[in-house]
Amino acid sequence: MRIFLCGALISASALFANTIFAQEIEEVIVSSSFTDQLISEIENPVHLLSGDDIGNSSTKSLGDALDNLLGVGSADYGTAVGQPVIRGLSGSRVKVLNNSMVVRDVSGLGADHSQAVDMNNIQQIEVIRGPASLLYANGGIGGVINIVDNTIAREDFAGPALKVGVEGQTVNGGDTRNLSYQNNLQFLGDMNFSFSHKKSEFGNYDVPLKSIIHAEEEHEEEEEEEDHHEEDLKYVKNSDYESESNRLGFSWVKDWGYVGFSTSRTESVYGIPFHAEVHHEDEDEEEEEEEHEDERIFSTTKSDVVNIEGAFNFNNNFIQRMDYYFRNSDYKLTEAHAEEHEEEEEEEEEEEHHHEAGPTKFTNDAQEYGAIFDLSNDFANQKFVMRFVEEDTAIIGKEAFMLPAQNTENSFGYYASREIGGFELDAGFRVDQINRKGAVKEHHEEEEEEDHDHEEEDHDEEEGETTAYDKDYDGSSLAFSIGRQMNDMWHISLGVASVERAPSAVELFMNGPHLATSRFEEGNVALRAEKATNLDLTVNVDNDYFHGSLSFYSNNIDDYIYLLDSSKKEDGLLVANYLQKDAEISGFELQIGRSFEVGPGQLDLSFGRDDNTGKFTDGTYIPRMMPSRYLYSISYSSQNDLDWTIDFKDVDKQTNLAKNETASNGFQLVDARLTKTFDVTGSNGQFAVTVFGDNLLDETARNHTSFVKDQVPLPGRNLGVRFNFTF
Repeated sequence: MRIFLCGALISASALFANTIFAQEIEEVIVSSSFTDQLISEIENPVHLLSGDDIGNSSTKSLGDALDNLLGVGSADYGTAVGQPVIRGLSGSRVKVLNNSMVVRDVSGLGADHSQAVDMNNIQQIEVIRGPASLLYANGGIGGVINIVDNTIAREDFAGPALKVGVEGQTVNGGDTRNLSYQNNLQFLGDMNFSFSHKKSEFGNYDVPLKSIIHAEEEHEEEEEEEDHHEEDLKYVKNSDYESESNRLGFSWVKDWGYVGFSTSRTESVYGIPFHAEVHHEDEDEEEEEEEHEDERIFSTTKSDVVNIEGAFNFNNNFIQRMDYYFRNSDYKLTEAHAEEHEEEEEEEEEEEHHHEAGPTKFTNDAQEYGAIFDLSNDFANQKFVMRFVEEDTAIIGKEAFMLPAQNTENSFGYYASREIGGFELDAGFRVDQINRKGAVKEHHEEEEEEDHDHEEEDHDEEEGETTAYDKDYDGSSLAFSIGRQMNDMWHISLGVASVERAPSAVELFMNGPHLATSRFEEGNVALRAEKATNLDLTVNVDNDYFHGSLSFYSNNIDDYIYLLDSSKKEDGLLVANYLQKDAEISGFELQIGRSFEVGPGQLDLSFGRDDNTGKFTDGTYIPRMMPSRYLYSISYSSQNDLDWTIDFKDVDKQTNLAKNETASNGFQLVDARLTKTFDVTGSNGQFAVTVFGDNLLDETARNHTSFVKDQVPLPGRNLGVRFNFTF
C-alpha cells in the first residue's frame, strides 16, 4: 500500500529534492507529515533540504536558503528579509510552517518584514511547489514550506548529543554562534530534553562598486557630501542585522504514543535599507524630513511561541491513531527611526521626539489547535483533519495603515490514498470557514484656511469616519492525483487541484501609507476569494546512466488579487488599489543529473531549468514574476569525509513587465562550499570545517521579485568559514 503523504495530494511535480532522489534517501523521516514514514517509500516526495546542508552553509534568510531550488525564489528586502516565492506566487499565497503549523507573524503585512523562523538545529526543510497540500492550512495556492525540527521528540533520543558552531562572513563582517543539546533523561521517566541557541550579528553588507541606484541630489557645492555619496556606493546602508533565538522542548514517548511541550523565543534587530517617507506640502515638515535623511530606520522583533503536541495510539478497527496539537504565538514588530551618529546626551531627547512621532508597532497574537485522525484500513490509507485558528492583528503608530483586525479559521478535511492495479491514487477534500473582521477609516483632504495652525490642531483631534466590516468566506478545496510506474525506468503522474484562498486582512482593510512599497495602499472590502485550478504533469526517468524530471504546470486563478498603481497621490505617495482579475501562471521545470564513481567518492552533476509566465486574461503581465533561470551544480562526496559543491545560477533578463514596472537585467552567481570532517580522538565526536564563497564573481544582481530591486542589490562577494563541533 502506498504511503499517504500530503504533497502527493496536490502535485506530482514535487519529486526532486535539489537533485536528491527519493531512492537515494534511505534514512530521512518526514515527521512533520504525521506519517513518520521513510522518504524512500513515498512516490512523490517534496523538495528536501537536509539539516546538515543548512548547518554547513552560510547563514541566510529563508528565501535565500531556498533560492537554488527549481521553481523557488526569494523576494528580498536586504539580507534580513527574504520571503519565499514559489512558481511566481508569494506573500499569503505561500504558507511557511514550523512542524506543520503556520508561522503566524506579520510578514504578510509588509515586504520589509522578516519571517519569524528559526533554522538552527533543524532536521530538514520541506517544500511543496504548486497549490499546497490540503492537509496544511488553507490559502497556500502557491505552495508550502515546512521547517522541521526535533524540539519535541517523537522518538526517544539514543543518547546525549552536543553541537557547537561558529561562523564568520566577510561581506558584512558578520559572525554567528550556535549551540544545541539533546538527551534522554532516564531519571525523569525517560524524558527527552532538547535545547538550542543561536546568535548572529551582521553589519551593512558590501555590494559591487557603483551598483546602487541613488536619487539625484542637489548638494554639488559641498565636497563633504560628495565624498559621503561616493562612500555609499560601496555598501547598502541600514542592511545590518542581529538576531537571537532559543528553543526548549520536552517529550515522553511510550507505547501508547507521545506527549510533548516546547517554548521558543526569537528576537531580532535589523535595518531597513530602503524606506520611503511621507511627504507633506508645508515647509516645516520638509525641513524636518531633511534633518532625518541620515537616520537609521530599523525594526525590532520578538516572537514567543508555546507548543503542546502529542499522539495517542488506538489501534482499533476504526481509529488507528490521533495526533493533536496546540500552538500559541505572540509576535511583536516595532519599526522606528534613530540617528546614525548622535551624541549620548542627545539620545534621551531624541527618544522623546520619536515617541511623539510614534514608532509603528505591529502585533499578532494567534492560537492554532487541531487533530488528525488516522482511519486507515485494508482498503485505503485515510485521514480526517480538523484545524482551528484565532488571530488578532494590530498596527499602532506612524505607519498604522490598517485598523485592528480579527481572523478565525475552521477547517475540516478528508484524505485518502490507495493503490489499484499498479496505479497510485490520492484524493483530498477540505471545507474552510473563514471570518475576517476589521474596519476602514476614510481619509479626508484638508481644506486650506488662513489660520493653518488652528486647522492642524482641529485636524489632529478629528477622527475620520470609520466603517466596520464582518466578512465570511466559506470555501471548499479538492485535489486528485494519479501516478504509475511504467517500468523500471519511467514514472508518470498527473495532479489536479482546485484550491480557494480568502482575501487577507491587508487586501481587505488596508488604507494608509505603506512606506515599504512607497505607496498609499487602499484595500477593497468587496474582494472575493481566489480560486486556483492547477494542472500538473510530471515525467520522471531514472536508470543506470542518468536521472531526470520534467514537469509542466498550469495554474488558472479566478479573481486573482493584485495591487494596481493609479495616477493619484496621497501624502506624497502614489495611490495603489487592490483589485481582482482572472490570471494564469504556467511554466515548466526540467532537471537532469548523472552520478559517477570517481576515486574514493561520488561525483554528481546536475542541470536545471525553470521558467514561468504570469498573465492576466487581458494579456498584460502579473508584476514581480520570477525570470527564467538555468541552475548548474557539481558536487563530490568522498569516503575521506571531504565534500565540496559548486553551484552556478544564470538568471535571464526579465522583460515580461506589468504596468509601471521596470526591467531587470540578467545576472550570474557562482557559489562554492567545501567541508572536511575529522573524527575526534578518544570520543564519538566530530569536528567539521566548512569554507564557503557566495557570489564569487562579485556580480551586480537584483531579484525582480523584490519591491526594492533598483535600490537594494544582492550582496557582493562573500567569503566565510564555519566550524561545527559534535560530541
